[in-house]
Amino acid sequence: MNRRELAQMIDHAALAPEATWSDVDRLVAQGLELGVHGVCVAPSFLPLDAQGLTVVTVVAFPSGAHYPEIKAAEAARAAADGAQEVDMVMNLGRAKAAEWSLVGAEIAAVRTGLPESVALKVIIESAALSDAQIVAACWAAEDAGANWIKTSTGFHPAGGATPHAVDLIARTVRGRLGVKASGGIRTLADARALVSAGATRLGTSHTAAIVAELGE
Repeated sequence: MNRRELAQMIDHAALAPEATWSDVDRLVAQGLELGVHGVCVAPSFLPLDAQGLTVVTVVAFPSGAHYPEIKAAEAARAAADGAQEVDMVMNLGRAKAAEWSLVGAEIAAVRTGLPESVALKVIIESAALSDAQIVAACWAAEDAGANWIKTSTGFHPAGGATPHAVDLIARTVRGRLGVKASGGIRTLADARALVSAGATRLGTSHTAAIVAELGE
């Protein structure tokens, strides 16, 4: 990958709870300078003039332990406020308990409330799941109409994206869904390893440092 190709795979993120409008303004300016795919912000920063970059937001972030109808309403409001992609956090407790019909119903409720043009990514928090649970989460999300599987919020103590999890997700969805790796991506080596494993999008707040390693 060259610098431009890598940047175009990145959702440049500012999701810290203490983020301000000044931080988001800097995020957009930096994203434009670096040539990223999109910027990922909390829904409270919508509507957002991203000046041509894709506007990505998060729903039920970071715990995922919300009423399904609240997730659906938050996603619908975000889309109405201009979000072009929605990254929703799956109910991790339901997944750990193998309540896959409930997991799927929740994802379907969010998908139903979104315009077809808005991509839905499901954050499965892969570091907290077994391999079998990762596979089952992918199946549930796909059956419910999701467009992408995303590894992590980056806020769970179990950790973020790993090449192993990305490879497992990619082999499970087999190109039918996108694969977004996020959480703990800080270096060019991290990014390359995840792309080699099958990631088709990266989410990180360390974009500038990663892209800088490729030079001009």
